[in-house]
Amino acid sequence: MIGSTRALRVFAYAVPTDLRKGFDGLYGLVVSQLGRDPLSGDAFLFTSRSRTRCKVLLYDGTGLCLYHKRLEQGRFACLWEGVSGSSLELTLSELTLYLEGSRAVGRMKLSPEKILPKALANRRELV
Repeated sequence: MIGSTRALRVFAYAVPTDLRKGFDGLYGLVVSQLGRDPLSGDAFLFTSRSRTRCKVLLYDGTGLCLYHKRLEQGRFACLWEGVSGSSLELTLSELTLYLEGSRAVGRMKLSPEKILPKALANRRELV
């Protein structure tokens, strides 16, 4: 199982990737192309040009993990069509749907917006 909380952020590299790359090659893509820290605890998704294979790079606190999936039938959703920039942020739920072969991932918003805490009253009013 990848991650255990909904708080896990997933960044999909929105460019076809040569999946012969291993830990070091994908680590380099995260740093140079996505501008992110691979040791942050976020997950990074990479998909092959044929969209039949994908890899997820994740630091679990003790070391880098690399998950690889190859579909026997069909293709993964195309994450690089209509995306501006080189990355797309997904939720853990969207990553799960993507790995199960859902074609809706990347085409429409599947998860609700994050709820950010707001102050109920201005601190000056309380004093």
